[in-house]
Amino acid sequence: MKLSFLPTDGKFFTLFEESAHNAVEVAKKLKELLYDWTRVEDKIAAIADLEHKGDNVTHQIAAQLHRTFVTPFDREDIANLSHSLDDVTDFIHSAADAMLLYHVDEPTPRAKELSDVIVEIASEVERAVTILAKKLDQRQMLKHCVEINRLENVADRIYRSALAELFSKSTDVVYIMKWREIYEHMETATDRCEDVANVLEGVAIKYS
Repeated sequence: MKLSFLPTDGKFFTLFEESAHNAVEVAKKLKELLYDWTRVEDKIAAIADLEHKGDNVTHQIAAQLHRTFVTPFDREDIANLSHSLDDVTDFIHSAADAMLLYHVDEPTPRAKELSDVIVEIASEVERAVTILAKKLDQRQMLKHCVEINRLENVADRIYRSALAELFSKSTDVVYIMKWREIYEHMETATDRCEDVANVLEGVAIKYS
């Protein structure tokens, strides 16, 4: 018989929600940067600050896990969820940082498209994570996970189209290398959102 999913330490859920919310904020900052290519250094610095904030939350989860004997769900799932949420923020920051490092003149339409999806998928992740702190509704959780998977597939299609355009429309090798890396970071951020969904789906199945 499966037991009801009842949190035993609310601190974990508060930190997960904080991490997920931070990922949404970083995603929105990236979209703002790409749609308004002004004060680029300041905007990327703001993204970096949020990335550091996310790292701090991840460290707090690790510390909480270390000192908690009875956890609300499997320790491995807690660690994987924490790291996957942190990775979302890290890869968004990596994309923005690469734009600064490589002196990008202006964003591409495909980068803007990817930023739209990143905001959507990060927001869906946040909605899914908030369910953890409540009485876990397996149906609702799986619904969010399916939507996250769908959005990851959308991002993957945009990424493939972006790469195809790079190689078909440009002969500038340096330009191609720059944008290939930036696109890869952005698409990987959506992959990490899918990783979050996989952990949440597993938790929902095991504890509902």
